[in-house]
Order: sequence, then structure tokens, then C-alpha cells
Amino acid sequence: MTQQLFFEDIEVGAEGPPFVRKTDVMNWNRYAAVNDEFIYIHMDDDAGKAAGQPGAFGMGNLRWSYVFNAIRGWFGDDVEIREVGLQFRAINNKNDVLSTYLRVVEKVRESRGNLLRLEVNVINQNGERTAPGHALVALPSKEDGAAG
Repeated sequence: MTQQLFFEDIEVGAEGPPFVRKTDVMNWNRYAAVNDEFIYIHMDDDAGKAAGQPGAFGMGNLRWSYVFNAIRGWFGDDVEIREVGLQFRAINNKNDVLSTYLRVVEKVRESRGNLLRLEVNVINQNGERTAPGHALVALPSKEDGAAG
């Protein structure tokens, strides 16, 4: 379990630790099993080639789970993930190594909570930003007595 971070612990410009995965059919099968997404282009090299790729290629939505894992890994289990948006800009090919990128771009205290706006992305081993986006998370505050 990750140690809980509080709103006061994070500064604008802070970058979170990456969530890193080498993508392969075994990982895709796990994801497909829980999402009922057994599609030939994600499992079979010939089907991927017929779709114009070098072989089987990954599910775009799997990158969402990488971003969610990275957020929870950085901020802890008590973080409230309020919003995440991604754009798929590149294919995730078999055996790519994908790393998440998280950076705080704004801190806001408002009636809805102690909010952090994040720039997010999933970057492949070639440095290509494959899924740029944003996230909005709420953290507990030490000032609210959340620190115990």
C-alpha cells in the first residue's frame, strides 16, 4: 500500500513515478478477460497485419488502466479520481514498453475539495506520447484533520 499523500505535500510541477509495463499478449489476455474484449487484432499477428500494423496491437483502453494505476500509486488509496481524459494518438504494438507520465499543473482549493489538475500521458519506449490527456484528483488536507 502506498503512503497517503495530502494536498499540502504536492507542489505544482511535481511529477509522479511512472507506471511501466511491457505489453504482450499475456497482459492483453488478462485485460480482455475482464472486459470481454477478445478481438483478433489484439491477439493474432496475422489479423494485426491485415489491419495495416506490424502484428497484433493493444487495446487503447488498457492505457486508461495504466493511468489510473499510476495515479493511485502516487497519491495513495484515498485519492478521489474525479476526471480523466485521454486521446489515443498512436498504436500500442506488441512488446512496446509503455510508461505513464503525470505532472501537476494546478492546485485549487474550492468547495468541491482540494483539487490537483494533472497533465497525463502514456509514452512508449521510443519517447512517443501515445495518449496525452488530463486528470483531476482530490486529496485530503492536513488542515481538515485528515492527517489524524
